[in-house]
Amino acid sequence: MGPNMDKLFMPVAGRPVIAHTWGRFDHADCIDEIILVVRDGMQKAFTDLAEQYGFKKKFKLTVGGKERQDSVWNGLQNLSPEADIVAIQDGARPCTSVTLIAETVEAARQTGAAVAAHPVADTIKASDDGQVITRHLERSRLWAVQTPQTFRVDVIKKALSLVRARGIQVTDDTAACEVIGQPVKLVLSKTPNPKVTVQEDLPCVEVLLKTLQGALA
Repeated sequence: MGPNMDKLFMPVAGRPVIAHTWGRFDHADCIDEIILVVRDGMQKAFTDLAEQYGFKKKFKLTVGGKERQDSVWNGLQNLSPEADIVAIQDGARPCTSVTLIAETVEAARQTGAAVAAHPVADTIKASDDGQVITRHLERSRLWAVQTPQTFRVDVIKKALSLVRARGIQVTDDTAACEVIGQPVKLVLSKTPNPKVTVQEDLPCVEVLLKTLQGALA
């Protein structure tokens, strides 16, 4: 996004990106509490956001860590003791539907771990040097994973504990489950669920938020 630019607070469809994401979980009946893992010094900005948009569910703020897995771990330590399922969400993924959240929660309850995903539509090639194609990958077996990544609390704590103990770096939370041999259920994302990564993503996300509002509920 460039220097001094926090993508979570960039305006899209009348609200900051994070306000859309937070609002989905605030409206999801299957969610009882929300833990926001934030950069230190940003706590007031998030508290003000909750007041501005009238979010109803109880929430806690905790400071993130050096890596994603460290931030997730910090969030897990702040869950209420009675929590049995946790849905881990990218703050910059504002189009996640309430239905998808509920479907990943139910799948995690049954399987132990679940992830929003969609089958890859493009032809996929591998390149060892980033210059030329090395090999073809059969796309019929490939899925692009998104968030929520949802787990029984005991499962994800066990997985991340082992990852941390072994000094392993994982790019997402389902990879930690692979380390302990935990099956992860794929939950089809039926509506677009993009992550805001670069400036050019914002116009597309704005159109989705305006045209899919009913479908995202």
